[in-house]
Amino acid sequence: MKGVVLAGGLGSRLYPLTKITNKHLLPVYNEPMVYFPIRTLVEAGIRDILLVTGGQNAGDFLRLLGNGEAFGLRQLNYAYQVGEGGIAEALRLAEPFADGEPICVILGDNIMENSINPIVEKFRIRPEGAHIVLKEVPDPNRFGVPVFDDGRVIRIEEKPKRPASQYAVIGIYFYDSTVFRRIANLVPSARGELEITDLNNSYLAEGKLSHSILDGWWTDAGTFESLRLATNLIAETMHQKETEDPWQESSAVALKP
Repeated sequence: MKGVVLAGGLGSRLYPLTKITNKHLLPVYNEPMVYFPIRTLVEAGIRDILLVTGGQNAGDFLRLLGNGEAFGLRQLNYAYQVGEGGIAEALRLAEPFADGEPICVILGDNIMENSINPIVEKFRIRPEGAHIVLKEVPDPNRFGVPVFDDGRVIRIEEKPKRPASQYAVIGIYFYDSTVFRRIANLVPSARGELEITDLNNSYLAEGKLSHSILDGWWTDAGTFESLRLATNLIAETMHQKETEDPWQESSAVALKP
């Protein structure tokens, strides 16, 4: 399985921070935002990775990431998106890279507590159709929202004013080799973009969409509020690791009969 990190877009909700840089290069506590989705893929065993970006700051990714040496990679692949056309349009650029293999797609502002390795392994075993990841959130109207019927997802609504559930389709997607044919058949939305929700619904219409619910905390970092939350969560996680008492752990082991 190959990995695709989508790190384009204007980041308009973070203006003026994004006036002179790409959103995914902004810091989240002590690291650039883009480090987190790349590390998520690498820790799940995906080491063949493409980063899709665009705009005037695309060269900054190359200077920052190089060939991915900081993540133990031998090579990191890049693609450049001209203009703005939506997530599915950006994903279209990954077709030569995917070369018929299943892909795991992650949006560049997704930050989470736990590994996605169990979900990756689940899709590796049977890489057919599409698989989406859900998380209960306080503001589902910002995302694609699944509509359930007896525990099954029957459709996904894009940024609904009245969400049918408290779950969001977060920015982690798994697709089989039919994904690019499906993208080619998409019709631009009222926003003039190829919507990832329409892509997912195309799989759903054929009964080929499954889902998992992510364990642990998760946030995007595309607004001032969520960027602050992401920073706080990473800071708290690191602080907890630094303050863990190794003596208590070793003593517990020693006291075992």
